[in-house]
Amino acid sequence: MKTTKKITTVLIPVIISVFLLAGNLATAQQLKPKPWPVPDKDKNIKTPGKADLAVGKELWAKHCKSCHGSKGLSDGPKAASLKTFAGDFSTASFQSATDGELFYRTNKGRDEMPAYEKKIPDANDRWALVAYMRTMKK
Repeated sequence: MKTTKKITTVLIPVIISVFLLAGNLATAQQLKPKPWPVPDKDKNIKTPGKADLAVGKELWAKHCKSCHGSKGLSDGPKAASLKTFAGDFSTASFQSATDGELFYRTNKGRDEMPAYEKKIPDANDRWALVAYMRTMKK
């Protein structure tokens, strides 16, 4: 009985460590995102009016959370299976992007990032998503 307890107290932390290491290795093997230039005409677009954060949060949960995670840390359930790191939305470099840049990237997508212009047809809803991304800063 004591031997089983000792094995369990040693084995469980080892198993947990292996799973955590495997997850970190998967992320470490992902490619860094390549630069994503946005046309000047789109980069400088401002958010029209006041965006509805509740709508943005709901859309995030439906469309974005599976890859980007609940807090934009690229830790959603699908993130490790991506070829390219999905980004950390809490960083200063992400948050320094203009609203127009975030809106453009959300609309157009590229590579593994889907385009949401047709999936979320209401532009105000996509702006709400941009506003919600702003809540993820550190």
